[in-house]
Amino acid sequence: MNRLQAPLFEALVRHYETEPVGFHVPGHGYGHIYEQEQNKAMNWLSGMMRLDVTELSSTDDLHHPEASIAAAQKLAAQCFGADETFLLVGGSTSGNLAMILGVCEPGDLMIVQRNVHKSVLNGLKLAGARAVFVTPRIDEETGLPTTPSLENVEQALELYPEAKAVMLTNPNYYGMTTNLTSYAELVHRYNSLLLIDEAHGAHYGLHPSFPESAIKSGADAVVQSTHKTLSALTMGAMLHLKGERIPRASLKEVLAAIQSSSPSFPIMASIDVARVMVDRYGAAWFEPGVASVQAFRAWIEQEDGALKVLPDDQSSAAYDSLDPLRVVLWDRTGTFTGFELQKLLEEQGCWAEMADIKNVVLVWGSRTGEAARLRLQAACKQIERIIRDNPLKSVRVSTSSYPGNGSPNPLKPVEWSRKKREQQRLPLVESEGYEVAEMIIPYPPGIPILYPGEVLTKEMIGYISTLAENGAKFQGAVDSMMQTIAVYPR
Repeated sequence: MNRLQAPLFEALVRHYETEPVGFHVPGHGYGHIYEQEQNKAMNWLSGMMRLDVTELSSTDDLHHPEASIAAAQKLAAQCFGADETFLLVGGSTSGNLAMILGVCEPGDLMIVQRNVHKSVLNGLKLAGARAVFVTPRIDEETGLPTTPSLENVEQALELYPEAKAVMLTNPNYYGMTTNLTSYAELVHRYNSLLLIDEAHGAHYGLHPSFPESAIKSGADAVVQSTHKTLSALTMGAMLHLKGERIPRASLKEVLAAIQSSSPSFPIMASIDVARVMVDRYGAAWFEPGVASVQAFRAWIEQEDGALKVLPDDQSSAAYDSLDPLRVVLWDRTGTFTGFELQKLLEEQGCWAEMADIKNVVLVWGSRTGEAARLRLQAACKQIERIIRDNPLKSVRVSTSSYPGNGSPNPLKPVEWSRKKREQQRLPLVESEGYEVAEMIIPYPPGIPILYPGEVLTKEMIGYISTLAENGAKFQGAVDSMMQTIAVYPR
């Protein structure tokens, strides 16, 4: 196969160019349904629909690929160093669910990094699996959680050698990255599987300045969000498999069950094109983004103002390297929280990936160039002027550190069940000592800080209150303002 071609995308274009008359779903008929509308917005939508088709003899079937989808998946595996790759139209969420459901039977045990995405916890629930949560390391400079230490993972494996898999997230939302080679070697010594949520590292290993990818570090299964730092449409992702340990037949069966029977062809085609750009241009595809972010870092350092970024050459006991395409920005004077900085950037037309109490996280795409960088710098200059004109109004939170796991039994299996238990709702300030009955998930990044059964501590209550007061959005909780919280009765 020619790695410089995009077989799925090209098959859709060829089909459209035959001027087909469709007597099949979807009902918009290649977008023709809106062509007579005078509304310009409708014309945008019509153009987007030209490649939105269904399973035809000229396209393929995601759940039984034999033509263009099969070719696209094979080329993706070659590009990213996997033995087998699957296109995902449900984002990394569907890949995380598939890894867990494909590996675990009800009652099986997994060793899981504590600060995982909510999709991992949902996968454990659906599988009826047990989990042993391993505490992440905390970076002293920022207070941010990263991957667990190799020693803590080994301790869990020694206590639970029957664990079907170890599941880690790498990198974290802030770009803090751990080299996983030693983790893969450790996990395989215990005849277990290493599963990696690498949603934010789809570009890893594709440029000399990027960290090594998890699949090339020896992981058995890796999920990547192709839409995050590559060029696929939102929800476009990939699941990569490597080696003979992973139960491929089971994973394929699960993917067929959890992914739509009417998958989006535009999303799949965009994954195919994102891959061909990497194969066609190699590391050069990322040069504009890499150069732009380096120039922004240098500019911030030269300005030496209130705004600072996490140095990309800073050493830490909690991680090995930083993602070069991600910048963590904060106000060192404490005048503005991360949430407030995010709003100020938005007022200048610059939209950040996320914010927390202290930080704003900025993500560069592979082609984010000089024009975007200069606009960001202009926005930062305006914020610097605002900070100079607004001296510190009150004592601000100086760290975004997560206060710790509320579980009274570290390294004890957590039983996941979908059965409902009696619960009550209390004011958050009165809930200390109770077991929480709902997941508390600041979003983004979608990582639960509490899950049902964990004990509410004074520190955690204070942390949740501070997040809510500063504008954090919460998923999972009924009361999004976090004035009340669901608990299990004593």
